[in-house]
Amino acid sequence: MAQVGRRIAEKLLREAPKTGTTHVDLDADVVEAACLAHDLGHPPFGHIAEKELDELARKHGLNDGFEGNAQSFRIVSKLSMGSTDTGLNLTCATLNAILKYPWLRGENTDLQDKWGAYESEREVFEWVRQLSPARFVKSLEAELMDWSDDVTYSVHDVDDFFRAGVIPIDRLVVDADGERERFYAEVFGRRKGKLPKDMDEKYLRGAFDALLNRLPIRKAYAPTQKERVRLRSVTSPLIGSFVNAVEIRASSFPGIYIHEKRRAEIFMLKQLTWHYVIKNPALATQQHGQTSIIRSLFSAFYKAATSKSHPNPDLFPISIRELLPSLPPKSEDEQKQIVRLILDFISSLTEEQAVSMCHRMTGIALGSSLFYKVR
Repeated sequence: MAQVGRRIAEKLLREAPKTGTTHVDLDADVVEAACLAHDLGHPPFGHIAEKELDELARKHGLNDGFEGNAQSFRIVSKLSMGSTDTGLNLTCATLNAILKYPWLRGENTDLQDKWGAYESEREVFEWVRQLSPARFVKSLEAELMDWSDDVTYSVHDVDDFFRAGVIPIDRLVVDADGERERFYAEVFGRRKGKLPKDMDEKYLRGAFDALLNRLPIRKAYAPTQKERVRLRSVTSPLIGSFVNAVEIRASSFPGIYIHEKRRAEIFMLKQLTWHYVIKNPALATQQHGQTSIIRSLFSAFYKAATSKSHPNPDLFPISIRELLPSLPPKSEDEQKQIVRLILDFISSLTEEQAVSMCHRMTGIALGSSLFYKVR
């Protein structure tokens, strides 16, 4: 993602004089840094855990809940330690570029389910947003970070799941009346009323038909050297086409323009992952278990911190324990502080760590007493 973001930024800077744009306020280093920071706040198990943590947070008094993008901003501006003990001491431009959704929860009525910062980071958020020309408008670097994320997520997910035999690109290419039509029927039924604003079903079908028809894939993937090279010869030019689809359009405030057909292709590539992976019943049962793990961890830590008779700060790693108020909490603000710290800790775990910790706390597998030594 960071490599793609830098490539696009450097391309735009090279092209700027040719387009008549005398000055483009764009920095390739800032784009690359924003891309590197983008996924820091994503919890173990991805979006299913993000949803569960948000529900738990709001149930326990945090009105701005939990959101992966807002957590990324919190990590780089407050939680991580660089040359200071609060945040990575990044530039204002870099922090602004991280804001894919440059508003706090509930501020943008057009997009209620996404936001870029919590109330706890309001001060630094407002400082950062002084660089932007208008409310809710992303910086150029944030626009490029967002598109780079879409490109890499779409292409590499399809690549990986085709290799794994989950997404049947070969059948979509050769069976237009069968496999492809079933895919279209599910996608446009599920996304009814929620298609990109400037595109309808006919346009999206046509764009994706054209993409599939030019793919040289006619059979299922086999892990031979020849097949690996062949697949790379498909994905590399595809990413290149998405890089070249980005332009800067001069106006009172230069903005990013992305070719309509490339945006349609990205939208449909994302739907492949939704249709064949996310909506797969096998994943649904797995996600049920993942949700249970997140809920169990939160419940155990919350009970340990708020029990009036037997609070247990020793359950927390030292890095979290030293930030806790005196237990049990004596005010609503202290209770909210505890909830946010629990969210910080759980969302920082890898999937393997979350599973291991849940097993330890429930007695399924006690593991090593050195678990916290590595944190």
